[in-house]
Amino acid sequence: MTTMRRTPFLAAFAALAIAPPWVELRPFYEDLHAHPELSSQETRTAAKLAARLTTLGFDVTTGVGKTGVVGLLKNGDGPVVMLRTEMDALPVEEKTGLAFASRETATNPRGETVPVMHACGHDVHMTAWAGAAAALAADRKSWRGTLMMVAQPAEETGRGAKAMLDDGLFTRFPRPDYAFSIHDAETLPAGTAGVRPGAIYASADSIDMVVHGKGGHGARPHLTVDPVVIAAKIVVSLQTLVSRENDPFEPAVVTVGSIHGGTKHNIIPDEVRMQLTVRAYKPEVRDKLLRGVERIARAEADAAGAPQPPEVAVVESVPGVVNDPVLTGRVAAALEGALGASRIREPQPVTAGEDFSRYGEAGVKTVLIFVGATAPELLERARRDGTAVPGLHSPLFAPDAEPTVTTGIEALVAASREAFRRGSR
Repeated sequence: MTTMRRTPFLAAFAALAIAPPWVELRPFYEDLHAHPELSSQETRTAAKLAARLTTLGFDVTTGVGKTGVVGLLKNGDGPVVMLRTEMDALPVEEKTGLAFASRETATNPRGETVPVMHACGHDVHMTAWAGAAAALAADRKSWRGTLMMVAQPAEETGRGAKAMLDDGLFTRFPRPDYAFSIHDAETLPAGTAGVRPGAIYASADSIDMVVHGKGGHGARPHLTVDPVVIAAKIVVSLQTLVSRENDPFEPAVVTVGSIHGGTKHNIIPDEVRMQLTVRAYKPEVRDKLLRGVERIARAEADAAGAPQPPEVAVVESVPGVVNDPVLTGRVAAALEGALGASRIREPQPVTAGEDFSRYGEAGVKTVLIFVGATAPELLERARRDGTAVPGLHSPLFAPDAEPTVTTGIEALVAASREAFRRGSR
């Protein structure tokens, strides 16, 4: 594991007579990692974060958007700066071999018992978030305004930010002028960070589709309308939305992730059920893709003489994350000043979804900062071998915790101080 060198940030902790962040936060991180919770079930996690904020002197409210936590620390006149973390984990069986690996299980919304793991690094995010809260609370001479700490549920389902907003996040509490969050990136070396302006996370739409047919004996297909064949043609035709209808300079993804139909070898079923994900950066591209999915599904069903059109429903939807260009420029300069130019990277946009976008959609100036999570030597070895390091959502994902968490704290503190300084009034 990489060990963090002494930086001005770490030196500041010594000047304040506070232990370096990782010394105090390591047990906190390992406990979070060992006890993950599924989306909207984060009761233990929320209680742990709320207790830490309370100890730091924040005015804490729990149960916002079901399990969300809001902590406020008022420190004179100035802007409201929000730091957000996610709390939920994924239904993944951990295979990292870590001494503090998760062995937790939970009941998912379908009533099934599933393994649970922090396979997306939300435990890293929460630990850095807690460290930033401690650093800013301990050094109130360096900023003026209101620090708003938000621990959000259900990012993985794309529902948590909306749940908190619907529960009055920006009406029951001060509306933030600026909002920041971090996300670990296995493609960047631990100890580094970076931001880029504009679109950095894609919109993400989950679509459920039911293709109807007319079932019968597999030996007499001429007496049926086979929904399996219709579904297969839909899957193939959907690929033309990206390859033939979309501008090749505009990123777009259409993926069929699930297809189920039938019960036996020789029975043609009445229906096939499919699940899709659609990703784009621009709203107009997103709208065109969604319209295209329905158009192609209906056309293929009609061509086959289906007894009724397919049912097409967008069941989950998250807009893309767009970093405010002006604020991003200021944060980039602040990160370089705090971390040094050698630790700054320019991250690439990703086609994953992130409901941090909801806060920007609500009119708040937002910036999401990428933080490297993989030991540099592992990245170098993977580059030489032409292989990939375990990534987000993998059962093998194990971030290089100390430099990743410490850099996350540095990034959040630097961004917050810049926002307080620039936005002071």
